[in-house]
Amino acid sequence: MILKNFIKIYSPYSYEGAFIISEVYLLLFQKKQIMVKVGRYNALKVIKTVDFGVYLDGEDKGEILLPARYIPENCRIGDIIDVFIYFDSEDRIIATTEKPYIQVGEFAYLKVKSTNRVGAFLDWGLMKDLLVPFREQRVDMKQGYYYTVYAYLDHESGRIVASAKLNKFLNNLPIDYEINQEVDLLVVQETEIGYKVIINNTHWGMVYYNEIFCNIEKGDHIKGYIKHIRKDEKIDVVLQPVGYEKIDTLSSEILRSLYENEGYMPLSDKSSAEQIAEHFSCSKKNFKKAIGALYKQRLILILENGIRLNEK
Repeated sequence: MILKNFIKIYSPYSYEGAFIISEVYLLLFQKKQIMVKVGRYNALKVIKTVDFGVYLDGEDKGEILLPARYIPENCRIGDIIDVFIYFDSEDRIIATTEKPYIQVGEFAYLKVKSTNRVGAFLDWGLMKDLLVPFREQRVDMKQGYYYTVYAYLDHESGRIVASAKLNKFLNNLPIDYEINQEVDLLVVQETEIGYKVIINNTHWGMVYYNEIFCNIEKGDHIKGYIKHIRKDEKIDVVLQPVGYEKIDTLSSEILRSLYENEGYMPLSDKSSAEQIAEHFSCSKKNFKKAIGALYKQRLILILENGIRLNEK
């Protein structure tokens, strides 16, 4: 509305009109940029100090208290501080420099601290626990157990809550990945063929057993790479960049054995054929070929009396 009124007064084709319109756009853009996001990290300015903390400029949310115990050392008025914004136990908006395990718009694997008639309360790294209402539970959540959840702002209450009904928050955006693109993964569920993962907090993906060469567990946050997007829009992911020489079954067995034995195995290309056959039921020739391929991919180090995982 403001912009339309300016256009009525000034011609947008004149220098004066174009300048004013650009200034209005800039102001609107800046205002949009500094809107405080509840449930997320925000960079806010210190505007006032009090005995019990400092107040931050929360723009559309007003002044926001950062309690004294969270104030960074040598903090002064005018400083910009990275803080997480949420609601305290009395539902007052508040800031903290503590790092929660999950932000609004993200998924995480969290532990249930307690339950009551309202729902389940999760430990998310802050003083006030994160609520999963009963209506957002797939199964009855139990104290002491871990569950994968999504954090969001409840429009009715305005509070930060979580949901274990993951599907409604996934695969809602167009698939816009490139092959071999690095992505963030959350390991969610083990299946008969591999692990279901969440890609960049937006899509389901699958990592297959025969392409896993490290120990992964439910709840792990790891890096991955887009391998294939199928016609049915299901996404296959791998844990190493696409383009590595294909690792065969024997190489996979060698890697798994290394991971299960703290990264070292007393077998090398100098070991006897009998020793190699005892461990892997293969010929010495095939064993040497397999560790040679792993060495070329910089996955292992070949030592005088054994092989070791390359952890660099």
